[in-house]
Amino acid sequence: MQNAKIGDLIRVMRLEHHMTQKQLADKMNISDKAVSKWERGLGLPDISLIAELARLLDLDMQNLLVGDLRPNDFVNGNMKNTKIYVCPVCHNITFCTGTAMVSCCGKKLKEQIAKKAAEEDKLSVQVVEKDWYITTSHPMTKDHYISFVAFVTGDRIQIIKQYPEWNLGVHIPIEGHGMLVWYCTEHGLYSQML
Repeated sequence: MQNAKIGDLIRVMRLEHHMTQKQLADKMNISDKAVSKWERGLGLPDISLIAELARLLDLDMQNLLVGDLRPNDFVNGNMKNTKIYVCPVCHNITFCTGTAMVSCCGKKLKEQIAKKAAEEDKLSVQVVEKDWYITTSHPMTKDHYISFVAFVTGDRIQIIKQYPEWNLGVHIPIEGHGMLVWYCTEHGLYSQML
């Protein structure tokens, strides 16, 4: 860890939050001299203070510890390149148009990579009026179910949340070609072209 980089980051974020060294110190029940010492690169916060300091400065602890806030890569607006993160505990879904550090239920999430669905795994797609009607015989039990279905094109994502013990029957307006993506709570992310 480089004291100067961490100190600079603390100073920049403190100023971004319109706090003086004294105000930050008071919120952490420490002296303003300690904050000054950190910002000048003459010392580092005690490990017991890192979580609170990160919270007060709206920083990820990992970024605070390396003293860096590099911007994420951006995927140039093509929604087909969107990164999908799914919490293995609560099945919360996060879509990001670039690289991101995402956490949920206390765990750092990894980007899900969609597997091309084999014939037996594909969802059934029928045209009904101006919609695709999507169904499946996939289990929809309490512990094994499809948690969401999404249709992804170059400029949009349509997401339909699914729930355990409900039959999957989804209508998606036909708006050109794209990719159908869904997440099975046991087997992960799948895709098929429409």
